[in-house]
Amino acid sequence: MIERYALPAVANIFGDAARMQRWVEIELLATEAQEQLGVVPRGIAAQCRELAPVVDQAFVDAVAQRERITNHDVAAFVDVLQESIGFPAGSYIHHGLTSTDVVDTGWCWALRDAMLIILDEMTELLSVTTALAHEHRDTLTIGRTHGIHAEPTTFGVKVALWTLQLRRDEERLRNALDGIAVCKMSGAVGTYSNIDPSVEEYVGNALNLTPTPATQVVARDRHAEYMWACASLGTTIESIAVELRHLQRTEVNEVREGFSKGQKGSSAMPHKRNPISAETLSGLSRVLRGNLQVALQDVPLWHERDISHSSAERIVLPDSSMLAYYMVRRLTSLLTNLEVDAQQMRYNLDLLQGVVYSQSALLALVENGMSRDDAYRIVQQLSRKALDTNTHLRDVLVESLDVNLTHEQLRFIFDESRVLEHASKTIDAL
Repeated sequence: MIERYALPAVANIFGDAARMQRWVEIELLATEAQEQLGVVPRGIAAQCRELAPVVDQAFVDAVAQRERITNHDVAAFVDVLQESIGFPAGSYIHHGLTSTDVVDTGWCWALRDAMLIILDEMTELLSVTTALAHEHRDTLTIGRTHGIHAEPTTFGVKVALWTLQLRRDEERLRNALDGIAVCKMSGAVGTYSNIDPSVEEYVGNALNLTPTPATQVVARDRHAEYMWACASLGTTIESIAVELRHLQRTEVNEVREGFSKGQKGSSAMPHKRNPISAETLSGLSRVLRGNLQVALQDVPLWHERDISHSSAERIVLPDSSMLAYYMVRRLTSLLTNLEVDAQQMRYNLDLLQGVVYSQSALLALVENGMSRDDAYRIVQQLSRKALDTNTHLRDVLVESLDVNLTHEQLRFIFDESRVLEHASKTIDAL
């Protein structure tokens, strides 16, 4: 991941030193478990832990140098770790294990930790959206379908619907967390041929990971589910971002992203104030969805394993984790500092001379005994007249010889409180 979107809280999980530190701990735990079984001589596990090296850049560099000889990263890691611990204790490192016992358990550990951080940030985002929905419970705005004015709604309802969708994403993230928080210490092809199943149980308990049946690798549908949850979250964030981008357009101007002191909107045009956060979120969501395709293609492997998934997921798993976290943080900041222009929303709501109440007029004529199609055609024509003559639809209805609406019916048609009487049901669901 490029540094621009790699926030430390998640990025640090996936660094080389952090990855190898996890591998060291997995190896040490496996040695402890095997000592308890009598496979490893008594006292060896304690020696291994005492003599285990600090995993710093020097250790990482030593593994990289060794890999130039072994052409195998885990074999190189084991060599360097054994040499660092020394003989005879170091000889029992990796005893009975295969590479993916360490690598896949390490992956699941890292992804579990990353997801927990993402979920923590989701809690903050949901707090912000819930508060924003309640704040704008009665902030009238025009609803749009196909980008065209439809009927009145409130900005609070818009935000409440975002919140409910984000909560569904939160549930998907938690399901993915359950799916990925597993470990596998069952050796080559997953049959425990040279390692007792209790070792897997011991390591799992120590790391709070659940042992899972596997071939030589943990099934990649778990990783694909993790990536799906990240991509789904990213798509929800984009849907919010797209709405905000539309609402910030000059011709609409109902919301504006916060603009800090000293900020510049354009290198050429000083007047510009652009929805850059929302646009950034739209772009990054495309990366998450693209990475999901990679994860899905990583699921079908040859027989008990191959490594066609390995090179790809070294990129997409860390990147998607970092992007999901970054996007939640960025949206939280965007909404926290969002400027909502209720006056402009009111202006836009009144822009079309009341024709946005055309359905209410249609229903009133039907209730007066007119056929629905006749009523539809009359209101359609009168709405067009209201727009063409810049006359409020109420006045056009009064003047029309084709309708016979009482004063009370006219009041009812254009009563905003009546139209939105039940709109807040969505906010009440939060």
